[in-house]
Amino acid sequence: MGASRMATIMSPHSDSGSKGNSPKGDRPIDHRLKQIKSGAFSRGLALAKVSLAAGARAASLAVGNLFVDEGEKTERYKEMLISQVGALAQELGQLKGSLMKVGQLLSMHGEHFLPPEANVLLKALQNQSPPLEWKEIEKALRRQLTAEQLSSLVIEQEPIASASLGQVHRALRKTDGRWLAMKIQYPGVDRAIEGDLKALRSVLSFSKLIPKGPRYDELFDEVRAMLHHEVDYERELQMTLEFRARVVNDSRYLIPEVITDLSTKRVLTTSFESGSAVDSVEVLALSQERRNAIGVAALDLYFKELFEWGAVQTDPHFGNYRIRLGINGEVDRLVLFDFGAVRKLPKSFLDPYLEMVRGCLNQSSEQIIQGAMGMGFIRPEDSRELKELFVDLCFLISEPFYSETAYNWGESDLSKRVVRKAAEFAVAFRLRPPPREIIFLDRKMGGIFVFLSVLKVQTQSRDVIQRYI
Repeated sequence: MGASRMATIMSPHSDSGSKGNSPKGDRPIDHRLKQIKSGAFSRGLALAKVSLAAGARAASLAVGNLFVDEGEKTERYKEMLISQVGALAQELGQLKGSLMKVGQLLSMHGEHFLPPEANVLLKALQNQSPPLEWKEIEKALRRQLTAEQLSSLVIEQEPIASASLGQVHRALRKTDGRWLAMKIQYPGVDRAIEGDLKALRSVLSFSKLIPKGPRYDELFDEVRAMLHHEVDYERELQMTLEFRARVVNDSRYLIPEVITDLSTKRVLTTSFESGSAVDSVEVLALSQERRNAIGVAALDLYFKELFEWGAVQTDPHFGNYRIRLGINGEVDRLVLFDFGAVRKLPKSFLDPYLEMVRGCLNQSSEQIIQGAMGMGFIRPEDSRELKELFVDLCFLISEPFYSETAYNWGESDLSKRVVRKAAEFAVAFRLRPPPREIIFLDRKMGGIFVFLSVLKVQTQSRDVIQRYI
């Protein structure tokens, strides 16, 4: 059965331009990958080329530095890092899978140890995800679904979204005319994770793009666990069902319905849910009151995940949200996608973490330190200066929750100040890994802060968090 019989090419804008079930947002699609290098040898060879070039640049730097002063050495080192990151980002953008995903995650931590110009190149990976050609996706579908199942669908060959581990296609179910969204995993990405991580660690170390030390071992351990979760579509199906059941009676949220009979280990099919992008013109044009309500819904959901459910969707990318605009007085709804990155948190972590949060709201340094010690973040023998730096960082992060009046997220430069303070703390704390749960909680919280800033939310954030502590 050829592609023309299996799928009909239709306009991706046949629903008045709205998109849904998109893990990475709407963007023009300029080119296609003909195939993914899925073998360990071919992926390793691609990284080996980067590594060899990195070694040559590092050797050149070492020789050149013999004849220059300290100021020029610093500038030359900065230029080398920018060159190393540029080469790495270009290769990762073509390899897909865990290599690209790790590059994206590395960009979120790059502020701590890379020149801004270098980190910009890594951040480009957040939006640099060309889709795989339809014929390869068709092969993947044939391996996962029966001919009878495929014949019951009309699948759009044009993806509505593509990411590092898979892409999403819209499909029309012939029996009832219902639109579905099919998330299809790229061939071989699940088998490549361990080899990818090992190879990438070598390249990053050889290129001098990450410092040595246990805190980066901890980061890669957490990334490894997250990657295995994200390629486990059976787990994601279960997480989607669980989260949907939790919010089904809350009109502020909408989670797609899972179509279990069209879902497998590497294909996840749900109802197609349309909506507007968070930063779209129509959302940003909403009244202050409506934007505030959307922002509060996002913040409230995060605290529910953290303090009530103990399970947090840790990927805050804007592509994982849509806004279903209410009509005729109906409430605006957050449409939520992608539950592959759900992280369940143990009580042994949550109890001291909650104590630390209470300390922030009470502006109690002692309570913050007590909670941090319970997590193993701070130790009794740590210096007073280090403890004070940690407390300052906690107070800064919790700034929006102090005020009894509305906090203006749109005018706040909090994210930039947190990055600067976190970098200062990271330098002082460089030899001890943080609790592994902190890494992606920080990622999620930072994403929520950006969400509120983009919507220019003005609200008493303290009122939201006090419901949970």
